Amino acid sequence: MVERQGTRSALRDFLHSEAAGGVVLMAAAALAMILANGPFHDLYHHLLHAETGLVLSEKLGPMTPHLWINDGLMAVFFLLVGLEIKREFVDGRLASWKQRRLPVIAAATGMLVPAIIYLLFAGGDPMLRNGWAIPAATDIAFAIGVLALLGSRAPTSLKLFLTTVAIVDDMGAVVIIALAYTASIKAVAVTAAGVVLGAMYAMNRLGVRALLPYLIGFALLWYAVLLSGVHATIAGVLAALMIPVVKTPGAPDSVESPLHRLEHALHPWVAYLIVPLFGLANAGVSLQGIGLAQVFAPLPIGIAAGLFLGKQIGIFGSIWISVRLGIASGLRGATWLQIYGVAMLCGIGFTMSLFIGALAFPGDPRLVEEAKIGVLLGSVVSALAGFAVLRFAPIHPAQAREERALAAEIDSDGDARTIEDRGLAQG
Repeated sequence: MVERQGTRSALRDFLHSEAAGGVVLMAAAALAMILANGPFHDLYHHLLHAETGLVLSEKLGPMTPHLWINDGLMAVFFLLVGLEIKREFVDGRLASWKQRRLPVIAAATGMLVPAIIYLLFAGGDPMLRNGWAIPAATDIAFAIGVLALLGSRAPTSLKLFLTTVAIVDDMGAVVIIALAYTASIKAVAVTAAGVVLGAMYAMNRLGVRALLPYLIGFALLWYAVLLSGVHATIAGVLAALMIPVVKTPGAPDSVESPLHRLEHALHPWVAYLIVPLFGLANAGVSLQGIGLAQVFAPLPIGIAAGLFLGKQIGIFGSIWISVRLGIASGLRGATWLQIYGVAMLCGIGFTMSLFIGALAFPGDPRLVEEAKIGVLLGSVVSALAGFAVLRFAPIHPAQAREERALAAEIDSDGDARTIEDRGLAQG
């Protein structure tokens, strides 16, 4: 018999931690802007780029707090991303092709259209073309955080849909980072990474359920990938795919499932420490000397337009067309205006967009700073516009009835289930 962890589930923990973590991330980003433009400007940049003396790879050189955050801690973030992707495909809302259809279509067009719009604005300059993927990403913590501020005005179906779209979006971003932003590969290091990955796969097949061997494998895999030339954070996703999972569809997670245990353990650290630290280290843009000419330069305006216009056009347009053509069914308990509002929230690119921006223009601090301006501009406008649409959009007549029924529903074993858990089970 499968054990249950009270009434907790990965989805419920995910939504709660991402919502609260999104608020913490907003605070961290605001603090970074204050530090970058206040009297502590020099100290802020000095601490971020102070050499720690340790050299892990010739390519990176001496490690700094900024590198430890972006190449080290963010690998743990990608480990969690990989766990979420695997859980959803094996044990969640992406477990069947019917469930995957609409989120995959929405995420794919939500990445393609922003890239096209970016190239329309910035593609004329060959130096800027490498930034095409910057507006393709969605920051799930930020977006879920905004939804949390709306309370009951955001239907459960929209929260679940945003979650699945963002997870598919993350998967696409991982592929882009691995393929588009890897300049050269060292064969020996790649071979070593393959050996470690093979050992982790063998442990999985042999039934090893203890987490420690997999965590050791993750650390070794991270170092091998770091030396290989592929961005080290990819190790997080590869390691996650090797973590065993015990299926518990539509119910709180089994304590016997290593994947669910690790996901529960990592969520608070990633949501409340790692992602806010990344925001603090990367969102600090000095506004000194920046005027309208700099804000509306091809790079920042291309990114901002891609995030704000591209995401809503790609995601909302694909949902509308899919429903009209009968490819997929609509979102239960949500109006078209509410769906449009969520499509706008997907334009919050923040964490992943900042991350890709740093990879797109290595060795060119000026372009990295311009990219940050575009990401911040597009993300803030998307957040404010999406919030306003959802705040004033009429509520679907079925929403209030459905959520009252779901909130009051009691399982046969006596455990009260949250709206999110029941929505997952019924989705």
